[in-house]
Amino acid sequence: MGAYGIMGGTFDPVHFGHLLMAERAREEFGLQRVIFVPAGAPAHKPAWRVTEAQHRWNMVCLAIGDNACFEASRIEIDRPGPTYSIDTVREFRRLWPEDEPYFIVGMDTVGEIAGWYRAEELVHLTQFIVACRPGWDCNPREVLPADFPARLHLVESPLMEISSTDIRERVRRGKSIRYTAPAAVVDYIQANNLYRDGDD
Repeated sequence: MGAYGIMGGTFDPVHFGHLLMAERAREEFGLQRVIFVPAGAPAHKPAWRVTEAQHRWNMVCLAIGDNACFEASRIEIDRPGPTYSIDTVREFRRLWPEDEPYFIVGMDTVGEIAGWYRAEELVHLTQFIVACRPGWDCNPREVLPADFPARLHLVESPLMEISSTDIRERVRRGKSIRYTAPAAVVDYIQANNLYRDGDD
């Protein structure tokens, strides 16, 4: 039986923080691969605030292309309706019933898990790897209900300060985003005039 990681998110855009978080989790927990899953229609965000899915998919593919242990899946982009993590994990479980999934999240997301759609079922289908900044005293249990049965594991990951929100804002203001994301992603954003109209 093997283990694999699931990196979900809007990836609007994908950046070095995402990539390093995935790589640290892969190495620390011996994951055979990490699957990046760009959200289609995120249930928690208005559709008009999320960049068109094909752009986000293209950027993820550009970002992970040089890492043989990283993959991308269109499972949420191609699924009609709102995106729910429970549906994605169940589908991966069906595809690879002998393998163990680990859902990779940042410390800033842990507190939201209990409110996710069918969270009580989700936590029995996957374990969680929680990325925390080195040197910080991170206890994800403190931000979850005491009786919430999630299986949580910590991994240290720097670059947690980089955020997609900040990258989009810098583009709007005409500021450099060099070194926040792979050069191919930065070039793609510029070539396609993403994040310049203030509506994403």
